[in-house]
Amino acid sequence: MTLDFQQIREQVKALGEKAPAREQELRELYDLAYNVFHANANEVEYLRQRVKQVVDQFDPFVRCALPVAESLDSHFPPPDLPREATILAADGSQISPDRHAAVDFCLINVGAVKMRLGVVEPPSLSVSSRLFYDLDLYTPGGLMTDASLALMRDFNERKMLAELASGSPPPVITFTDGQMELWGRFGEGLAAAEFQKHLDQYLQVLKHLCKLDVISAGYVDKPAANHVIRLLEAALLPETELPKFRESFPLRGVKDLNIFSALLAPGERSAIFELQSRSASYYRNSLSLHFFYLNVGRDDRPWLARVEFPAWVAEHENKINYLHAVLIDQCRIVGSRPYPYLLHRAHELALVSLEEKRQVENMITLELHQQGLAIGEISQKKALKEGARKKRYLR
Repeated sequence: MTLDFQQIREQVKALGEKAPAREQELRELYDLAYNVFHANANEVEYLRQRVKQVVDQFDPFVRCALPVAESLDSHFPPPDLPREATILAADGSQISPDRHAAVDFCLINVGAVKMRLGVVEPPSLSVSSRLFYDLDLYTPGGLMTDASLALMRDFNERKMLAELASGSPPPVITFTDGQMELWGRFGEGLAAAEFQKHLDQYLQVLKHLCKLDVISAGYVDKPAANHVIRLLEAALLPETELPKFRESFPLRGVKDLNIFSALLAPGERSAIFELQSRSASYYRNSLSLHFFYLNVGRDDRPWLARVEFPAWVAEHENKINYLHAVLIDQCRIVGSRPYPYLLHRAHELALVSLEEKRQVENMITLELHQQGLAIGEISQKKALKEGARKKRYLR
């Protein structure tokens, strides 16, 4: 037994006793957020200035939504699909370094799917597999970490999309899973110089996608963000409390989904928002990041996603319409589990199974043996774990 279920049972019981009161509190907070949202729906310029005041005077790292032009409570039905279009989706997976293994290596695997609307032809599949071994495992900050490998994976996803988009018939719509903002923090396995290097490479590939006039987006399934709620908190707090904005969360527990699930009918998108964040200074001009919420569900079960895209997409109504229409169509292909079909296929291509990882380890080991070189040993910790696992299976 690895868990003390008696302790867990007592904690679950305490959780249950507090849950009704917390549920009532959340309902009241939701009602407050909903009222603030609609009361300020047309105050686009006021809200932008309010956030600017917070950023300039009190919290330069605030992370929230900025209204752009449309009223906050705007909602738009799905446009018609373009008659012809090229749709591209990419996803990646990784094998992280394992110091307990007999051989040191890591791997990035990226899968991409290309589909043509209005053309009768099957989707085309692409896979790019990159092995890191020996000196490849070192970065300016030292031995490669999960964080640095994840940054490289994100870059490689966009790079593959740019390569496949080049020469493809327009309009070209591309999407990856997750946010477009390159996520990484100094001190979390990343040196400042290393993060900056990856960021510069990533921004270059975004600029290339912009030059190709590609409609590029990131799809966030079941988002837990409170970007719009944080905007409402900036509007809700009195002037005297703005200096404490970083520590003030009058709507804590309410998510953007609570607002937009009630606002958006199936197939509808929300207003477009700009993302105010610590990294906004990196994503400037045509690269500045924007998003809308999208209800990809059905009448009996709404399901929201957040769709992120750069300014070169946000500034053109036809590009937004193409992206909106294609994502709704992609999610309907899957059926009762709405998620973009091509992203699902790209994930299947990119996923590296445990058996495939073992095959790579065996390939490296065999090659080193054939070269007459010594092979390392697994750690004692790993050996004991595997021994215990085998005993359990034999019982």
